[in-house]
Amino acid sequence: MTLLEQNSQNNSARTGSSPTGVPGGASKFTSLVFRAREFGIFGILIVFVLLTTAVKPRFLAAQNIKFILIDTTIFALLALGETMVVISKNVDLSIGSILGISAFVSSNLYQQFHHISIVIVFGVGIGIGLALGVVNGVLIAFGRVPSLVVTLASLYIIRGLDVLIVGGRQVVASSLPSNFISVTSASFGAIPVISIVVAIIVVGGAYYLKNYRSGRDLYAIGSSEQAAALVGIPIAKRIFTAFAISGAIAGLAGVIWASYYGTIDSTAGTGYEFTVVTAVVVGGVAIVGGSGSAIGAAIGALLLNTINSSLYVLGVSAFWDQAISGLLLILAIALDRGLGLYVAKSLRKRSSRVAS
Repeated sequence: MTLLEQNSQNNSARTGSSPTGVPGGASKFTSLVFRAREFGIFGILIVFVLLTTAVKPRFLAAQNIKFILIDTTIFALLALGETMVVISKNVDLSIGSILGISAFVSSNLYQQFHHISIVIVFGVGIGIGLALGVVNGVLIAFGRVPSLVVTLASLYIIRGLDVLIVGGRQVVASSLPSNFISVTSASFGAIPVISIVVAIIVVGGAYYLKNYRSGRDLYAIGSSEQAAALVGIPIAKRIFTAFAISGAIAGLAGVIWASYYGTIDSTAGTGYEFTVVTAVVVGGVAIVGGSGSAIGAAIGALLLNTINSSLYVLGVSAFWDQAISGLLLILAIALDRGLGLYVAKSLRKRSSRVAS
């Protein structure tokens, strides 16, 4: 949802009519265009699955579906936090490092305290992520340092701390209790329970962004920070909150990552930040801020993981994973730019017709 959409909705609510005076109105038109973007990504996903299955029927085997969904669960969760940041016209490149340090520290508790509660383990993981997200938020929102600079520095600093803490050690699956492993191993058929839980969280996040004032404020800030300031939106507070939540979510994702992979060392989560940003942009969240949804970002994560899995099943070199992800990123940015120009041109024509 862009600032234009929000203003259109507010005007409609006050006047009881379409803000443009034409059937559908600007709000419905822009919403339809960007919804079509998300459905298009989902359509590409379906076609990709059908084509791969036609060549290799084992692609839809229960174990492979479970593998794709677990990986997607972690990336979709990270994409939720990243979406909140990106729609405010910022970026968080530290999430992979936060995931890594959270994964090790939280799971390593079992080697020190064998009967520790799983609730405490999750609390520690989330707390680590929240603390690191707060540091990012303070520097960016109140220190006015560009998010790219802060989070790129955080990426390396946190990874360095991770290496310092971990050293040459690692947590192995045999040291983790069954109830911790079952967080990601429990499933209904081929559908992991954790995937269902995260899907509910993502939908809840999307609902919050669309229907709560503090969520809608992020769209307004991403559309035009100057305009947002003029209408009294607390810009620093909203951006700080977005980074704090992004960090907390990355911490949560780290605990889930540890439960799934079992063996954790200082390389956990390396490179995840770039995959997540790609998923977010491919899923329809504009890199320049102001539009997109958490659900679209989750679909983008599912598409990337499906492509990676299908290439593996087809025996294609892993090199093409990154090449295709890069191509999709370029196409998504180009498409966003094209849609933005198309919407602006169409709305100008509608306004001209109403004025005449």
